[in-house]
Amino acid sequence: MSINELQDEVIAEFSDFDDWMDRYQMLIDLGNELPPLDEKYKTEQNLIEGCQSRVWLQADEVDGKVVFQAESDALIVKGIIALLIRVVSNHTPDEILNADLYFIDKIGLKEHLSPTRSNGLVSMVKQMRMYALAFKAKGA
Repeated sequence: MSINELQDEVIAEFSDFDDWMDRYQMLIDLGNELPPLDEKYKTEQNLIEGCQSRVWLQADEVDGKVVFQAESDALIVKGIIALLIRVVSNHTPDEILNADLYFIDKIGLKEHLSPTRSNGLVSMVKQMRMYALAFKAKGA
């Protein structure tokens, strides 16, 4: 599936809920489904700067595609990173770098997060793009 198809799928799932409490619950459920991150990846180097809670992001290149794994110590943040992984993981560096992540605005995520969580979301997206850029540079 393309990044846009995955984004449209997320938008459709979130549109099933009118109440933001239900949407938060969905985020928490997504976070709980995220496989635990291997302890060896929970390093200072993998911590995302700018997040209020601790978020570790690991990226690996597998067959020319970037595969992300992550974990957070905060339930909603873990759900947010799980959503981002679902949309951008397993795509090429170019696909990730060229993606317009419109689903974040479409599901109203930014406006329903505290300013610090919103900054954290921006930091997560930025870090994922940085990994994609690094893999692209390495492959060039």
